[in-house]
Amino acid sequence: MSVIVIWCRHKGDNVIGIHNRIPWSVPSDMKRFRHLTWGKTILAGRKTYETFPNRTLENRRILVLTSDSAYEVADREAHHVIARLEDVQDYAEDIYVVGGAGVYEAFFKNTQVMPDIVVDSVYNGNINVSTQEKVIDVSASVKILEEKYFHLPSVFELDDVETSLWIKKGDFVDQNVIKMILNYLENERTLP
Repeated sequence: MSVIVIWCRHKGDNVIGIHNRIPWSVPSDMKRFRHLTWGKTILAGRKTYETFPNRTLENRRILVLTSDSAYEVADREAHHVIARLEDVQDYAEDIYVVGGAGVYEAFFKNTQVMPDIVVDSVYNGNINVSTQEKVIDVSASVKILEEKYFHLPSVFELDDVETSLWIKKGDFVDQNVIKMILNYLENERTLP
């Protein structure tokens, strides 16, 4: 089982959201997210889960990280509540961590379930943030990423988003997962 973090952050300030919304619209980034998580198990915090349309994403199993064990999920067969990060170790399949910022940080700080791979997409465009809006960023996670991960040299640029992979130093990382992600990134311009 591998733990894979997938995010898109803003260059320079590591913003991933403003209130409960992504502050940019890049269709190719959404396509990348959909393709990489299609048919997979994803893990989201409760707040992120509640931003999904109808609290679901097609053809994905969803783990909702929340301390509320009585939390009602939208699909009891495909969605499950987990109360502790360590509970992901009970799953045999790969887990794609998709947010929010607090969930990312909790994974990076927990050595038992620290991510194996990070799909680091960086948006280079402009965003407008007023001083009264709550900005959500992953700066704490990026700091750990830069200290404890190896950055693969390939960078894939598409529509003002640069995507690269980071691999956890010192541990075995499933090469098949890396190959699958790299194969998609290398060919995403030509895929429907």
